[in-house]
Amino acid sequence: MTAAGATTGVGATPQTDKLSRRQVAWRLAQDIAEGNYVNLGIGMPELVANFIPDGREIIFHSENGILGMGPEPSAYEVDYDLINAGKKPITMLPGGAFFHHADSFAMIRGGHIDLCVLGAFQISSKGDLSNWSTGGPDSVPAVGGAMDLAVGARKVFVMTDHSTTKGDAKLVDECAFLLTGPGVVDTIYTDIAVVDVTENGFVVREKVPGLSFGEVQERTGAALGGADTCGDLVVPEVG
Repeated sequence: MTAAGATTGVGATPQTDKLSRRQVAWRLAQDIAEGNYVNLGIGMPELVANFIPDGREIIFHSENGILGMGPEPSAYEVDYDLINAGKKPITMLPGGAFFHHADSFAMIRGGHIDLCVLGAFQISSKGDLSNWSTGGPDSVPAVGGAMDLAVGARKVFVMTDHSTTKGDAKLVDECAFLLTGPGVVDTIYTDIAVVDVTENGFVVREKVPGLSFGEVQERTGAALGGADTCGDLVVPEVG
């Protein structure tokens, strides 16, 4: 299943600066295994549903009580009776289901979600995740379902920009913000790199060819491994 305007990896060309958010979503989607039950967090992670490789069955979950979400609707398909936890319009695939909010969280807390994809304010080199509050006056008042997802899912992918709009690093030695969950993050997908969280800290798996490893390190607030092993982060142009 591929959204209109998307392409496959065939003929993909290297990126020379940084990826768009839709390109980051495409790259992350390639790492979701066949048959996984996957929760997509509010915001950037919602894009992932548009880029599942053709022929791969992924069952998307939303904590407001949905299994079987499809890609984002076209302007002609929008139905505000069909929304995800972020109140965004969705499509449903054949066999999709709706159920009570409590049943949805029983799935999460019971360990039945294979993977969740979350955004982040910060991720520490130990895999700690801060994604719900910066402590500012406009911060949301409570963590909501993010804590349940971070500790209840079997695996956690983070999708985020590598740096804040002010240029501050999001990948750091220690999170300065309140934690959503300690030691929960497995892999981070940013606009310049794919970074695994290992027992030895951050290891860069792929980086955009337009940046040297040293430049990626300069944009990161913790030591990076993988200088001799990381590959090129190559994605297609996606609509």
